[in-house]
Amino acid sequence: MLENKIRTKEETIRYMAELKQWLAQEREKPAEEMSDFFSRRIDGYDDIHLGNWAQEYAHIADYFDTPPCSLLDIGCGTGLEFSSLYERFPDVEITGVDLSQDMLDKLRNKYSGKNIRLIQADYFQYPFEPEKYDAALSFETLHHFPYAKKQKIFEKLFRTLKQGGYYIECDYIACCPEEEEICLEQYEYKRRQNHVPDDAFIHIDIPLTAKHEIQLMKNAGFTDVCILYENGGTVIFRAKKP
Repeated sequence: MLENKIRTKEETIRYMAELKQWLAQEREKPAEEMSDFFSRRIDGYDDIHLGNWAQEYAHIADYFDTPPCSLLDIGCGTGLEFSSLYERFPDVEITGVDLSQDMLDKLRNKYSGKNIRLIQADYFQYPFEPEKYDAALSFETLHHFPYAKKQKIFEKLFRTLKQGGYYIECDYIACCPEEEEICLEQYEYKRRQNHVPDDAFIHIDIPLTAKHEIQLMKNAGFTDVCILYENGGTVIFRAKKP
């Protein structure tokens, strides 16, 4: 297991000051559609993500309770977390869903010998089968979506898990209500300024606080929702389906 690194009060104050400055710099830049954003950055995607979350990618499987036979990974990207999963669970059957076909093609090339089903789709819309998976995972994907969208996907994940299954989430979480509020205000401002349709996804971070994230999971029916790990703004949650 990884060691927790919780920000001090002074670190949080400094972080918030830097975040506000960065948001001001980014405010008038055009919003980018989600799949286009990642396709344009496919060559450097792995290096950037490993630069930020290398340890979390390497150890995510440590936070799984029991060995799953079947696993759903939403927003799987190029599958940076798969190495950890296959090291601990070599025979697991993984279904990976992502908007970007470029990402999925890169993932398929990495793990051509594994039992993987890859689906290019919007995971909010894709019809997951009920009670199909032993476990579900999301890794640094849900912080791009507002309350209603998160509530919807948590409900879908709950339904597609088998009884006794569990959900693991590693994501960017707001340190306080103020961070949540100013990020959401920027998101809504950019949607208005860029005339983004309601059904279009844009790549802007809108993290929720841990308290709000946990509440949405509980609203969906999950029990025993807990924080397993925290490193600054990166948090790993586990939620169980009774």
